[in-house]
Amino acid sequence: MKKLIIKASFLVLSLTVAVGCKKDIDDKFNNPENVLDPNLPGLFTGMLNNDRVAAKYWNVRTFLTQMPGVYAQTSYFANSNTVYQQSDGYSQQYWDDFYSPGGNGSGPVALYRAMERKFNSLSSTDQASQKIIMQAAKIVLIEQAAKMVDLWGDIPYSDAGSLTATNTIKNAKYDEQKALYTSFISDLASAATFFKTANKTAAFSKADILLQGNVKKWESFANSLRLRLLMRISKTDETTAKTAVTQMLADATAYPLIDGGNTAQYSPANSDILLQPLTNNSSDLHDAFFEGSWYATDYMLNTVMLPANDPRIPVIYDKYGRVIKINGKDVFVPNKTYRAMPISFTTAEQEANFPDYAVLDSATFLFNKNLPGIVITASEVNLLKAEAQERWGSSADAKTSYETAIKQSVYFYYYLNNVNQGGGYVNVSVPSSSVIDAWVAAPQVAYAGSATDKLAKIYTQKWTHLGVLQSTEAWSEYRRTGFPVLTFPTNGKQAGFETPPTRLIYPAKEKTLNSANYQAVQSKDTRKTKIFWMP
Repeated sequence: MKKLIIKASFLVLSLTVAVGCKKDIDDKFNNPENVLDPNLPGLFTGMLNNDRVAAKYWNVRTFLTQMPGVYAQTSYFANSNTVYQQSDGYSQQYWDDFYSPGGNGSGPVALYRAMERKFNSLSSTDQASQKIIMQAAKIVLIEQAAKMVDLWGDIPYSDAGSLTATNTIKNAKYDEQKALYTSFISDLASAATFFKTANKTAAFSKADILLQGNVKKWESFANSLRLRLLMRISKTDETTAKTAVTQMLADATAYPLIDGGNTAQYSPANSDILLQPLTNNSSDLHDAFFEGSWYATDYMLNTVMLPANDPRIPVIYDKYGRVIKINGKDVFVPNKTYRAMPISFTTAEQEANFPDYAVLDSATFLFNKNLPGIVITASEVNLLKAEAQERWGSSADAKTSYETAIKQSVYFYYYLNNVNQGGGYVNVSVPSSSVIDAWVAAPQVAYAGSATDKLAKIYTQKWTHLGVLQSTEAWSEYRRTGFPVLTFPTNGKQAGFETPPTRLIYPAKEKTLNSANYQAVQSKDTRKTKIFWMP
């Protein structure tokens, strides 16, 4: 259960908002005990307290490692005949958690609509003091909404949450995905401009469990998220992306970014956008990974990391091993080397040989109760910068950004390992600069070759950095760039599901309960329809 919910936000948290469909109206909306006066700080805290952002069991187990993680090969999967088939039930839950409070998400749409309604009821004086909360909430909403577009394409958005906003129950139309991205990018630019001159308030700082009211960091967050979305569209609308991104990168003072100060030896805790677990956090990911998604992935470990002697390996993976009988006693014998199970293995081969292959590191992932929710990191931002510089600017600048980014990724993963202060684990120290430099200079990693070679390294290192906990972003980047060049077993797969999809199909209940509006997007609702930013 989530405990950090301000009482004044219970009105919205008790609702299942009418978004794409009408649900249980009498039970959900006609209970007078649920009618309390909400306040903006409480609603904002509730919006941030999102289990689809935090590294919680349900999101990792039912969504990240079952769908985007499989389709991007950032998580291990059993090579069954239905492995590429979308789980409608779990995708329905993800969909619902975006629109409705409760469940395993905060319902950012419902909460934001309630915030809009409350804000509009305030005096002009109160609006001026509370505008900072609304601007931050818009950034949070956009970050989550962009993921929804990346997963499904067109989504209900502008009309979503009508009951919370206006007391009118209305099935919401689907907004066109490219238009949504255009509005997101524009709104992020406005938010960054606002935070450039904003002054934090006590109420904002107290409610802001993400950045503790740091207005400069909110400005950088808005700019960085805008950079991510601009680069996402850059293969299909290069002119728009190039114009905006080159302007941003040409003036770091006007457009500060979450880039760790362009320093390799940076502090993720102070620089990155991370949702820290609440003090009453009781989750760990042990069950999520032990239920089938905890093994190392073939391409990432065997092809990308091992040949380059990647210094992140010891905090991302464990060698694992077998229990054998010695003098009548069970003794665990660890494997001598790191290696991932070949993706070509059949299900029977996987089940017979699993002890011989590496797994995700237990201290960093499986038993880490302090693992933060990852929103955006300096490494990702610098890799975005490197791509833009290689394509539209200076290759020398791109090299600097690329090398800074991958070194930052080392520090980031050792940071994740070191936040685990329990369970008897001994934290691992970051390797020496000479070890990291040798890795950066390895042929598989070194920033050399043609522009195509360099971009391939940028894309592959970004995919590696995003990893299992940011599988949604990894899948989006894989679909956008085509890198890394992955092999997906197709033999024996169910007809129509021989390969991964390029988007998720809409959940069944949404298609049934919002059928009139669904008709407008039905022709696009196939698993091989491209998201608009895919080349």
